[in-house]
Amino acid sequence: MKDSLMVATKGQSMEGQACVSQENAEPRAAASPLPSMVRGACPSLSAPMPTGDGLLVRLRPATPGLTVTQFRALADAAEAHGNGLIEITARGNLQLRGMTPQSMEGLAADINSAGIVPESGVAIELPPLSGLDPIEIANVRDLAGRLRQAIEALRPRPLLAAKLAVIIDGGGRLTLDGLSADIRLRAEISADSPPLWTLAISGTAITAKPIAAALPDEQAIAAVISLLQTLGNIGPGARGRDLDAEALRALFHFDGSRGHDVRDPSISPVGLISLDAKRNVLGLRPSFGQMHAAQLRRFLAVAERAGVSEIRTAPEHAILLLGLSSSAAEQLRTAATDCGFRTRADDPANYAIPCSGAGACASAHYATRQAATDLVGIAPELLDGSLDVHLSGCEKGCAHPGQAMLTIIGAATGYAIVVNGSASSEPVTYIGRDKLKSALAELGKLVRNNKAAGESAGQCLKRLGRDAIATALRQG
Repeated sequence: MKDSLMVATKGQSMEGQACVSQENAEPRAAASPLPSMVRGACPSLSAPMPTGDGLLVRLRPATPGLTVTQFRALADAAEAHGNGLIEITARGNLQLRGMTPQSMEGLAADINSAGIVPESGVAIELPPLSGLDPIEIANVRDLAGRLRQAIEALRPRPLLAAKLAVIIDGGGRLTLDGLSADIRLRAEISADSPPLWTLAISGTAITAKPIAAALPDEQAIAAVISLLQTLGNIGPGARGRDLDAEALRALFHFDGSRGHDVRDPSISPVGLISLDAKRNVLGLRPSFGQMHAAQLRRFLAVAERAGVSEIRTAPEHAILLLGLSSSAAEQLRTAATDCGFRTRADDPANYAIPCSGAGACASAHYATRQAATDLVGIAPELLDGSLDVHLSGCEKGCAHPGQAMLTIIGAATGYAIVVNGSASSEPVTYIGRDKLKSALAELGKLVRNNKAAGESAGQCLKRLGRDAIATALRQG
């Protein structure tokens, strides 16, 4: 790759685009980042976000995982300084709820005393089993550390969007293919050298636009740095979608012949994952991504006796328990069920995705978690794993920013229903505030009565189409 990389942005001619040098790039001055209470910002220990139940703090530990002792300290801090609710987000971050301005200092002190160091700066996301999985193509933690050092060394530091994310995916059993990123590096096998990297922008592994391939480590780091500097030049709200993929492909001399390989789908992070003959991982999901500190402490006592050596968070609202024999993992799975965790990949509740909902979020118009519980009981036919049902308290769609087969959005007078879209898409119909349970029952009956042999719920609804779904909802 050239020492100086010119990167085009959408809407710019080649003459007007930013010229970025690895050595002395100078991004344009930009406005201050968005404050944490504005949508688009990320709540952190230093900048918590006001919500319906107090202040919200999001934590991404700098270490790959935490010990049982550290997780217990986190539960204690969540209860002592907040309302005790702990969440695992869709991207595998920890969230603590219900803090007050007066309790934040104590929370920070307790987290520091536990030796939990929150990661700061650009979000660099790695597969949760990186460094442990024998089938991964590359151990990405060294590359991520070098990339972070390169970002920290930039002078001046580019002002970047608060939610900008870089994914470095080395493959393995639990990939990050389903997560969207502004910039993503994906390992590819090289027969004659260490793993090389495909570089893509703006999307998931399927939807992102590849712009370069076969990059060695140093070129991959330099290319990401150049893209970050260019985004800083555009402004503090710039994201990967604001980069011109075709111009970048030309600059990287990328002809599109590589970087479009489709990997086998990674397994679910929920359930028993065997790394080798001796090492096993138990993946669990708190019910709808949320647990109380008391519930967590009760489970941690059992996990400690079972020999858990480390706990990592994972996408899809999961936690991973490491250091278990196969027999200990099975015994712990039973105990986890008793403590309220989801322990199997095919649990219908895994496919109901509620946001925090009314009471926790000031923007939400209904109790989404209760609605998700109702959905599991009323219409299990929908939750066979072939589709997600997104229950969003408002049109922001925080819990599931992408498209879902069905999205139920709270409104002032009832619910908007979106088919094959996001929470901000045009609804197919509206239903009244007292009609949600009956509408869910009608959807379940629609699938039950029309699903052909061997057909999934998703295939059935896709075949029936939007009009049939809207009619069933109105009948409810």
